[in-house]
Amino acid sequence: MKVYEIKIRPISGFGTPLKGDTLFGHFCWQVAYDQSLLNGGLEKHISMYPERPFAVFSSAFPKLANSSMQYVLKRPDLPISFLFQPKEKEREKRILSFKEFKEKQWMVVKGELSIDLSGARFLSDSDLIDEISKQGQGQTRRQLRKARNRQFAGSFLQPHNTINRLTQTTGTGMFAPYAQEIIHYYPETELVLFVIIDESSTDIERICKALERIGNMGYGKDASIGMGRFKVGKHRELTFPEIGDSNACYTLAPSVPQKNCFAKIYFKPFTRFGKHGDKLARSANPFKKPVIMADEGAVLIPKDKNVFEVPYIGKAISEISKPLAETMVQGYSPYLPFKMENYDERILQMSS
Repeated sequence: MKVYEIKIRPISGFGTPLKGDTLFGHFCWQVAYDQSLLNGGLEKHISMYPERPFAVFSSAFPKLANSSMQYVLKRPDLPISFLFQPKEKEREKRILSFKEFKEKQWMVVKGELSIDLSGARFLSDSDLIDEISKQGQGQTRRQLRKARNRQFAGSFLQPHNTINRLTQTTGTGMFAPYAQEIIHYYPETELVLFVIIDESSTDIERICKALERIGNMGYGKDASIGMGRFKVGKHRELTFPEIGDSNACYTLAPSVPQKNCFAKIYFKPFTRFGKHGDKLARSANPFKKPVIMADEGAVLIPKDKNVFEVPYIGKAISEISKPLAETMVQGYSPYLPFKMENYDERILQMSS
């Protein structure tokens, strides 16, 4: 299997966050209408997916194209004491230091994708915007510096209404005005996806072809009214870090970890309330069963080194849909192996 980086540039607002499991679902719909995207078509590979995934998509992350290429990943979902030790001795100052660190939701990783928690640089949304403004064009740079909303992916409520054609007004029930949350990235934002591909099933050119169609048609909620548009940029093959003496996995997408493989898992739960897309969105029952996942940024401690033999963790989830029994959820996630220093000592400190 090979690992690739694909650049994408948002060109509209998004109703659904760019997460790996949803991107996988969109890719499957593309294959349903163009079987040439997978060797042998979709049905063959979906039946094999629980044992042999043909592709595993990560969520989208910011990329800094400065003098030294860097990725900006979600801060690992570890206890803060694992990541930050305040130097202040006074209790009040220590608490303020912890509060300041809690705002730093991003972790900068160098181009070779190696994680070193002891020397990692963490950023808040405001810090990230400052970094992005350095590489923007003149007008964009000025807009970012003046921005009041210092969130990398800002959200706002978009009002909607449905007109009753009999009364020519809004009303109650299905005609009542409502609002939906829309996510907007700053201008010139560049994101990257990491995709693991089984090259006996497909290749990077066909993956990018499907992503281009998704970006043109729209991704996620409210695609029919212009949401979820993006442009696909360049791609390149990556070499993930050597396993070496790694003892932990950092996940890059929501996942459902396989049983009896991990001694400890640190994660934030993410519940996917799935809904069918395309023609099934208008079926009698378009909703899938909820799936509880470990969100991207989870840290998993394997029981043994066998976990590191493949570049992804997790499992496929089936039996979640009544109208389409073959429906599969990507419970897999690409991961970055890394060494968590003094892990056993930290566990003892937390339990004492």
